[in-house]
Amino acid sequence: MIVALAGGVGGAKLADGLARVVAPDGLTIVVNTGDDFEHLGLYISPDLDTVMYTLAGHNNSNTGWGLAGETWAFMAALERLGGETWFRLGDQDLATHIERTRRLGDGDTLSGVTAELCKRFGIRHSIVPMSDDPISTMVLTNGERLAFQEYFVRLRCMPRVAGFEFDGSTTAYPSPKLSTVMDSDSISAAIICPSNPYVSVGPILAIPKFARWISERNFPIVAVSPIVGGKALKGPAAKMMAELDTEVSALAVARHYGALVDGLIIDVADQVLAPAIEAEGTRVAVTGTIMNSAADRARLAKDAITFAETLDTRL
Repeated sequence: MIVALAGGVGGAKLADGLARVVAPDGLTIVVNTGDDFEHLGLYISPDLDTVMYTLAGHNNSNTGWGLAGETWAFMAALERLGGETWFRLGDQDLATHIERTRRLGDGDTLSGVTAELCKRFGIRHSIVPMSDDPISTMVLTNGERLAFQEYFVRLRCMPRVAGFEFDGSTTAYPSPKLSTVMDSDSISAAIICPSNPYVSVGPILAIPKFARWISERNFPIVAVSPIVGGKALKGPAAKMMAELDTEVSALAVARHYGALVDGLIIDVADQVLAPAIEAEGTRVAVTGTIMNSAADRARLAKDAITFAETLDTRL
């Protein structure tokens, strides 16, 4: 069993790559829900939807989020009525949020709703929320605490970041399917996808029971750096690192994860950093990490699994 931690576009791409090379019963994709929020009366799970749409082959490859072939009649009508339009909800995407909200209102759990939606999209691999309990990522900036979507979408990441808090995390529990996986003795490796370490991976690791499980693991953990050549391929990770007075590099990613990971995969553009990373106590694998095609995703997934096998702590 491979356990993948994912959030955002980069996480969704590698999750898709893993799904292409690992059988459905051999992969569990744990997705960040710290971005979840209620908007226009709807419960929205941006990272769950991005991973789900990507594995289903229906994602918008131009934006990295939302559905392919999307239309925007609802947003146009809402704008005419003076409604809030800063968070864009496409006509097809809207159906997902409406159905999720309806099912949650009827007493279903986020895990149950996610499983049913994945079934409807024809996804055979397990995509599970990190928790069914509400956890909200808060961005500390300019003396304010901003809900993540306020910072990320409405304010377009413009405020300077000073830190992060994960409301609800200390009392949250891993989702039921994740808990079942955690009780398994068949896990061969965990792979942290090239997701934002602070706001995509951080909320998952903020769940106490999950954090303890990770610290007591008997399997290797491999992370894929989301920083390539001193830049983030997607999202605000590089900006956040700079504003936190952290070097924007794969080396800084290694230092951020520290003893949590046994190995870090870096891009060929950063191979000069390999000795410095290994001097920090983290093994390094160098390969192409930019995923422009399905073949790229599958190749990187295979590289990550092969690398993890060389780090197997049970050997």
